[in-house]
Formats: sequence, C-alpha cells, structure tokens
Amino acid sequence: MMDDKLNIPLIENNKPGAMRTEDEKKALMQRLKRVEGQVRGIQRMIEEDRYCVDILVQLSAINAALKKVGYHLLEDHTRGCVSHAVANGEGDEAINELMKVIQQFSK
Repeated sequence: MMDDKLNIPLIENNKPGAMRTEDEKKALMQRLKRVEGQVRGIQRMIEEDRYCVDILVQLSAINAALKKVGYHLLEDHTRGCVSHAVANGEGDEAINELMKVIQQFSK
C-alpha cells in the first residue's frame, strides 16, 4: 500500500514504511548479526563460568552497539518519516511520536 501524497510505502497500520536502500539494510543487518554473535559469546562465557567483570565488559559493548543501531534508525526516521509528515501538514503527530520514542530510547 502507498501513501499517494507522499509517495512512500505504508505498512499494515497505515504508518509510513522505511525507505532504506539495500546497502543501508545490509549495514544494519551486519551490525545486528555482530550483536547476535556477541550475545552468543556471553552465553558461552556464562556456561564457562568466566569472570563477571569480563562478562560485564561484553554486555557494555553490546549495549553500545545496539544504541548505535538505534541512533541510526532514529536519524533515518527523523529525516524520512518525520520530515515527510511535516511537509504534508501532519507534523504535530509525527513530532509527538518522535518525542515519545526519544524518551523511551533514552531510558
């Protein structure tokens, strides 16, 4: 389904879909696969009764990596969906949604 005014794809709840290039998707997926590998590494560390501080350092690295992915998505959303909504006269709703997600993401 498409939004005819904005010429962007819509997903099932009539919210705009992402307009990521294949390269952007690939980069995000690579980052997430790296995080997935780090999580498996932590599972092994726990199974092997590794030193707690070493595990905590790895957890910190995972949190930082996920934050990077989140900030990238947040920037994409702001530059894409929010700017399109503002241009279409629906900025208040988009900005309110953006502020909620920023607050949630910042916890």
